[in-house]
Order: sequence, then C-alpha cells, then structure tokens
Amino acid sequence: MKKIFVSIALMAAVLAAQAQNTQEAAAAAAAALSAADDVPEKVEKPKYWTNTILTNINFGQTYLNQWAAGGYNNLSLAGNVDASANYAKGKLTGVNRIQLDYGFLWSADKPILQKNKDRMYLESKWGYETPVRHLSYSASFDFLNQFGHNYDYKTPATKYDENGNQLDPTAKDWLEARKLKSGFLAPAYMNLGLGVLWTPAPWFSLNFAPLTGSAVFVTIPELRYTYGMDLKNPDAYAGEADARKAANTAADFNAFRAVRMEFGAQLKADASWVFNDNLSLSTQLTLFYNYLKPKVEPRITWDNKVYWKLAKFFALTVSTNLIYDPLVHVRDTDKDGKADAKGVQFKEFLEFGFTYSFSHQR
Repeated sequence: MKKIFVSIALMAAVLAAQAQNTQEAAAAAAAALSAADDVPEKVEKPKYWTNTILTNINFGQTYLNQWAAGGYNNLSLAGNVDASANYAKGKLTGVNRIQLDYGFLWSADKPILQKNKDRMYLESKWGYETPVRHLSYSASFDFLNQFGHNYDYKTPATKYDENGNQLDPTAKDWLEARKLKSGFLAPAYMNLGLGVLWTPAPWFSLNFAPLTGSAVFVTIPELRYTYGMDLKNPDAYAGEADARKAANTAADFNAFRAVRMEFGAQLKADASWVFNDNLSLSTQLTLFYNYLKPKVEPRITWDNKVYWKLAKFFALTVSTNLIYDPLVHVRDTDKDGKADAKGVQFKEFLEFGFTYSFSHQR
C-alpha cells in the first residue's frame, strides 16, 4: 500500500510540474504576440516618378544584280530613342520627354553617306491644379534642334575623259556639288511659356500659354536669310530683293542676326491612344503667334507617331513631322519665278526593326 501512495505522489508531482511548464509557455507565447503587435508595420515609400524608355534600331538593305527594271544597291541604318519622366504628387504634375532620331543611307548612285533622319526634341510641361476641375496653372518648355549638317545633294557638273566619254561623278564630285540646308543650332527653336493646362481625359491635354517667349537660333551665317533672320541694319538695304542678293554674297552673310527673339502665345494639343499592349498612336499640334509681328501668320508644327509591336523585339513605326513657318524660305522662287518664302515642310518615315522598352517607378 505504501508503494501505491508513493507512486501516486510521484505522478501528481510530475503532472503539477508539466502544468506549470505549460502555463509558463503560454505566458511566454502571449508575451511574444503582444510584443509583435507593438512592432510598427513597414510603410512603402510613395513613388512620384514614372520613367519609360523606348528604343528602336532599324536596318534596310537592297542588292541588285543584272536587274532589268533598274535600281541601285543601298543600305540604311536609323536609330530612335523616346524617353519620358512623369511626376505626380498632390496637385503638382510634370510631363518630361526627349525624342532623338538619327539615321543615314548609302546608295550606289551616290557613293557617299547621306543623312535621312536627324532630330532632337526636348519637352517639359508642369501643372498645378486650380479649383476648376481639369484645369491647372502651367509652365512649359520645348527645344527643337538636330545633331549635325544636312545637305541637298545637287547633280554634279558633267565631266568627260580625254576621249570625250562621260564620266560618272565621284564621291568628291557629289560632296563639292552639295548644298548646305541646315545644321546644329541652324535652325533651333526654343519656347518658354506660362499659361493654363486643360486635361479633360487621360489621353488628351491642351496647353494655352499666352505669355510665351521664343528664340530662333541660326548659328551658320549663310543660312540666316533662308530661315528668316532679321537684318542687323535694315536701313542698309533697299528692300527684300536687295537683302536676298546680299544673302548670297559671302561678304554679307553676317548681315543677318544669329538669334531672333519673339514674344507671343502658344497653343499645344497632345493626344495619345493605347489600343492594346502592342499598338499605340500619339499626336502633337503646336501653334505659335508672334505679338511682335502681328501680320505674320502663326508658326505650326504637327508630329504624329504610330507604334506597332509585331513581336517581342520587333516593331513597325510610322512617324510624320510637319512644319509651316512663314518666315522660312523653303525655295528660292515659285513656279512663276517670283520670290516665295512660304511653304509646308513635311517628312515621313516608315521603319521596321529591333525595339526594346522598359519602365519603372521611383
């Protein structure tokens, strides 16, 4: 009997010890859970910037061998970068974009490299919301330029050998016959404006800047007359015909100013549609009216771009650029032989090639 009582006592002691350990473990777990509740949750830092970059490299080639219909062997290579950095925080928004285009071609009929694309465009628009829905105070900046010289390749003068046989023009002949049409900062357009921005829909915005300062740069003296730069001393010339004659005289190339300052109003409309992950369209129309020359028509630019991604790394791009500047001499004379400065400048590209894009927030 005594052994039975001892056994019961031992079992009771063991159970009591286990119960105490269980209580202590439960208390420790409860304390741990309470401590965990006191640890603050990690808050993700707000992201105000959204950055995107789209790049394209396009290559073209044609080879002909005894092709009866005629033609010339040629090669072409062009690249494009379209990058944007957009900002949004509270009532403040910003849209910043840079577009770079550069390309050249080689053709057997002209044994020289010729540029067929050359454009740099920077744009920045900032807005601060007003009490009126969809309306913001705005500040805008844009700059249009190119990387280097562009030429109009005139047909070289005919040359003959000692036997009277006509010679094909050499690369040197083509280079000597070409005519300079534009260059870096010749021309370049810069605008800085203050106004209001209306964004009734995510895909459309209209910016009206009635206070816009504009500067036109032509750093190459022989091109200043072509791009409508002002004479330094207008009284020294009898009129337009006299100024035109001076523009073709090397001694008077510097008779025109390198910079033309303008002050006026700018209206810029932007629209973009994303139909799906592979197809998008964007367009921008800009009009500038110069208060200082009220009789001169507004300057107009209109840019369009269609982007169609056909495969993971290949895309088809169609882009157009239109410029109408009533001060630019797009040709020396009209069909009747009279001086004619006005004309619409238009450029179109259809390209297929390698593409890569990425975006991130910060």
